[in-house]
Amino acid sequence: MYLLVILFLMLVFPVVCILVDAFAFASHADLVTLVGRWFVFWAVGVRLFVAGLRQVFQPRFTAETIFEIKDSKSLVFVQELGFANIAIGVLGIISIVSESWILPAAIVGFLFFGMAGIRHIANKRNRTENITLVSNLGIAVVMAVVAVGEALGR
Repeated sequence: MYLLVILFLMLVFPVVCILVDAFAFASHADLVTLVGRWFVFWAVGVRLFVAGLRQVFQPRFTAETIFEIKDSKSLVFVQELGFANIAIGVLGIISIVSESWILPAAIVGFLFFGMAGIRHIANKRNRTENITLVSNLGIAVVMAVVAVGEALGR
């Protein structure tokens, strides 16, 4: 189930929205803007907001399933990570209504997913953490391209 959620939020939904925006609505936006708009909204916004809610209300999932930590003392730290994810997620979600928010959200998304992905490399990983590692680094690359493209004015 985790893999499906990651695939849909971080790949399928953004790509479908890009195609619909470009062809069904005949958007005149360039590819960088379309990729930025939809990957920031889904992968940074919705993905981190949903993850944050789960970490706040069900911290045991992240602690035990991803990091294999059984100590209940870790739950408070997972919840604080959830607060950060909700905050970043809100930034990504808001970017859908204001194009000027895409660059800041892409930079924050690049930093968060890039550093988290690099951190996962050092861990002895299970299947779930491998999915997290690959998706984090993949989105970090997309966010870097979007951030550079937006900063350079496409």
